Amino acid sequence: MKRKLAAAIVIAGMMVSVAACGGSKSDDSKDAGPDSWKGQTLTVWTMDGSAPEQWTKDVQAAFEKKTGAKVKFEIQKWDGIQQKITTALSEDNPPDVLEVGNTQTPAYASTGGLADLSDVKKAVGADWTASVSQSSVFDGKQYAAPWYFANRVVIYNKKIWSQAGITSTPKTRDEFFKDLDTIGKKTDAEPIYLPGQNWYFLDGLIVGQGGDLVKKQGGKYVSNLADPKVSAAMEIYKKYASYSKAPKDKDEATPQQATVFAKGKTGAFIGMGWEAATAIQANKAIEKDLGYFTIPGATADKPEGVFLGGSNLAVAQNSKKQSLAKEFLKVALSDQYEGELAKLSGVIPNKESLESNLKGNGAAEAAAPGAAVGGTTPLIPEWAAVENTPNPIKSYMTAVLNGKSPAAAAKDVEGQINERLAQQN
Repeated sequence: MKRKLAAAIVIAGMMVSVAACGGSKSDDSKDAGPDSWKGQTLTVWTMDGSAPEQWTKDVQAAFEKKTGAKVKFEIQKWDGIQQKITTALSEDNPPDVLEVGNTQTPAYASTGGLADLSDVKKAVGADWTASVSQSSVFDGKQYAAPWYFANRVVIYNKKIWSQAGITSTPKTRDEFFKDLDTIGKKTDAEPIYLPGQNWYFLDGLIVGQGGDLVKKQGGKYVSNLADPKVSAAMEIYKKYASYSKAPKDKDEATPQQATVFAKGKTGAFIGMGWEAATAIQANKAIEKDLGYFTIPGATADKPEGVFLGGSNLAVAQNSKKQSLAKEFLKVALSDQYEGELAKLSGVIPNKESLESNLKGNGAAEAAAPGAAVGGTTPLIPEWAAVENTPNPIKSYMTAVLNGKSPAAAAKDVEGQINERLAQQN
């Protein structure tokens, strides 16, 4: 779970263009419809850890019963997957269905490598949650289908909160700040562990402020880091960081924030649900003290914005079995099997109506309310290069935490961001 969700959230490296996808259309002569599906075999690529064994068996059986065709699941490793998919989509015989990272989908779609799935959306996706579906749309067309998602929550130490006399979890951001202040005054614990470069938490705050990291200027995308909405989000981040002793120039993985929390001297941290398991692995005794709640927003009726990481399912444009591949999606993404995936894995499903399947999973239940108001990094192919190491936005964050104004810190790095946005994919 940890490996899967981390890889789904992090955009590693520059996307390479899909060559030779352009003028090749699928040959549907061998895929004309139900009468000819029997005996065919569909190839489906899913990532290591994404599809539980029981879900795979159930979907496979339902698909084969419906179509008379076989389905072959091929499990892929995260390491090097972007280049592997890029190459596969350029070939004449690619996998028919592929799992693709949600923030990576626009890059594959922009090169012509993915088939239009508007008919799949009409069949099973009329009520897909808008925030999770947005990454599967490019230039107004549905080039993928939302599959599963995850976002950050507050993971807290109930024992420390009790020692501070706090009897309930906060419903607003100001209540959260008040609780952190109380922990600092009434216990010897660090109220919250928040390193200076937890970039995806900042992205969620930007989403919550209605901001965007890029803007269109002269027909191309340029940095929007100096926008007042982005500055407001960074000021909120700075307020959170004021309750933490974490390094201002490190991210949540250096060191792993869950292992810091596991020592039992930290009131809370903001992280993915799977990070609780990391804390338990580091210190089994911490398990009984773990609690979760949704990151609170400015008002009690709307949670804080969050970065939504996850995966979409897509059909290769060069697949010769497109209609059969779409039938697979209609099965896999049906309420029955989308709900089963959520229940088995604790991931956010593609419909709010299916979130009842998360009942009993504390971390998932805390994450679900934020999904509806979540978002992603800019959904443009050019964005991938911006997050390459060293990430200029992380430098911006550290500068602000060390005393620079958001405007001045933005000015220092916007040239780098613009250079990266101008790179050819």
